[in-house]
Amino acid sequence: MAERALLRRAARPPGFVEAFRILAATAPEGLALLDAEGRLVAANAALGRMGGPMASLRPGAPVIPILAPAGRAAFASALALAAGGGAPAPLRGAPADPAAPTDTEWALRLGCLPPEAGPEARVLLRVEDRTEARRAEARLAEAGRLETVGRLAGGIAHDFNNLLAAILGAAEAARAAGLPPAAEADVAQIEEAARRGAGLVRQLLAFARQQRLQPRVIELNEAVTAIAPLLRRVLGRQVQVELALEQPGRRVRVDPTQLDQVMLNLAVNAREAMPEGGRLRIATGHRLVLRPEGEGAGRTALPPGRWVVLEVSDTGRGIPPEVLPRLFEPFFTTRPEKGGTGLGLATVQGIVAQSGGQVAVESRQGEGTTFRIYLPRQEGPAMPLPDLMGAARQAASDLPAPLPPAPGAVPPPASPILLVEDEAPLRLLGTRLLERAGHGVLAADSAESALALLEEGARPAMLVSDVAMPGMDGLDLARRLRARWPALPVLLLSGYAERVIEEVPDIEGIRFLAKPFGAAELLREVAAALGPGAPALG
Repeated sequence: MAERALLRRAARPPGFVEAFRILAATAPEGLALLDAEGRLVAANAALGRMGGPMASLRPGAPVIPILAPAGRAAFASALALAAGGGAPAPLRGAPADPAAPTDTEWALRLGCLPPEAGPEARVLLRVEDRTEARRAEARLAEAGRLETVGRLAGGIAHDFNNLLAAILGAAEAARAAGLPPAAEADVAQIEEAARRGAGLVRQLLAFARQQRLQPRVIELNEAVTAIAPLLRRVLGRQVQVELALEQPGRRVRVDPTQLDQVMLNLAVNAREAMPEGGRLRIATGHRLVLRPEGEGAGRTALPPGRWVVLEVSDTGRGIPPEVLPRLFEPFFTTRPEKGGTGLGLATVQGIVAQSGGQVAVESRQGEGTTFRIYLPRQEGPAMPLPDLMGAARQAASDLPAPLPPAPGAVPPPASPILLVEDEAPLRLLGTRLLERAGHGVLAADSAESALALLEEGARPAMLVSDVAMPGMDGLDLARRLRARWPALPVLLLSGYAERVIEEVPDIEGIRFLAKPFGAAELLREVAAALGPGAPALG
């Protein structure tokens, strides 16, 4: 009899609630049956995981407590509409679980159930976790914004640096011609303003991740130790600099000069936050991430991997909560009256991102601020550090470091230097500068004009060419001439050119000089390209 009763029960179709439990058990989204008042009739395991350990999902318990308070009123209105047979619009909400990430977002949908569901189950609730999708959307939006700013920065850099190069060249030419003392001071101010303008362009390119880096594997502890004396001088006696370097030290692959720029920018910001003095702490460490995790403002989820951490903390007044979300925006500054450009932290984020890392910031008003920089850990041998102090001094002033005059040991070659520049003022200044140094110059306003000048087959001593020009660019011109004369020295000049950034390091023997540059820099690069024993080429 017992077996017969069991068979009859198995042959009966399951009720609606029981069928729901069977079908919803393996669903990835949270599902629940609710009565007209929003009490639980049944819920699947996924909703329990989403609600967290503190959520009560027992039958008869109200479901609304699993939501954060900000979304409960909208949920109650949508529930009443669905229970009455209506079709409420999808909602967005967040969990009440205090352990959930702060950027967690749920998509909630409420639908009226048919009468066949029975007298208790009136509403079907579907909860989808959109956190990862939201983060992906934010990353795509950020990438699109960076691409737009990058294109804008590239155009500005090329044209603006051409103007700055003309200004600097004209100022140097005027000084070489002889000036009275009063005019000397005026020309010096013109040069300083032009170099600071070039510094702003470099910062914009850094934010847009379009600058030309020279990364190498270095010991992070060595880089921090090398710049610490300069930071102490920059911050003054009122700010105490402490180092907490984890041992053994770990390696990262970065451009050492740009890493100096990052630490200097953060140190200067810290000094502004501690007008009465305080403590700046620079620490290094490491982190093993097994699954994506988010932390602080300015950073999306940190991907799994082995990371090296550079931490810069101050004991200043902290950052207001309303400012934190905009902290890394270009041209956003809280110190416009002090001449702030709003590019300092944008530059930091751009440099770190271009190096494959991320930046996070934590701050509480009155308790100081901590910036954490995450860089991928490198296992290869470390390369010797360059003159980090010299590079740091350059970054601190944001002015190009003065270069010694071009070496005079190289005799001018018999053949002229081919100078190709589409900007007439720069072409004239370059010609005068090279001729004053004893070089013959063959000047052209385009690559096509340069090729026409060389139709007779005379080989120039070297090619000095702008990169971005109408028609054929300087890189293609260099390749054409190298096909005829493989050993031809080449120096490319540009305010900004993405192709040069990507390709020049892979082309043997081609030198690159960024605009704007001074006379000494140009002559030094020309002398280096020609070499100490350059033959007279005919």
